[in-house]
Amino acid sequence: MKIVVQRVSKASVVINNNTVASIDTGLLILLGIVDEDTQEDITWLTNKIVNLRIFGDENNVMNKSLIDVNGDAIVVSQFTLHAATKKGNRPSYIKAAKPDIAIPLYHSFLESLTKDLGKPIQSGQFAADMKVELLNDGPVTIIIDSKNRI
Repeated sequence: MKIVVQRVSKASVVINNNTVASIDTGLLILLGIVDEDTQEDITWLTNKIVNLRIFGDENNVMNKSLIDVNGDAIVVSQFTLHAATKKGNRPSYIKAAKPDIAIPLYHSFLESLTKDLGKPIQSGQFAADMKVELLNDGPVTIIIDSKNRI
């Protein structure tokens, strides 16, 4: 499982001209899933996300977590995070999990993040054509791969 975490001042997701998710201070999380991903990957990642100290303290030093700042989160499914670009100019998405595997893991990720954060999170819609808007704060953008924990 691979994620891109972006610290935001605000973010939203629009589908068919309807805003389906909107937050102020918090994290926009792009989530890519592969066939080999498991609940263990989800548990590790959601714990990492809520405790990642990337928010400024009173001295503007990144010492606070999403929990510490009572921030919100939006999760957006993003199969293109697993694009293979080694050969040619057309990315291959062969590594991305097919919907029968990805959808249950996506929903499990949402549930786990909600539990770890202690409040509801927002999300896009799996496989929808989404328009994602954000005001990246910092900017702070971090890529985390659950397969590279060591």
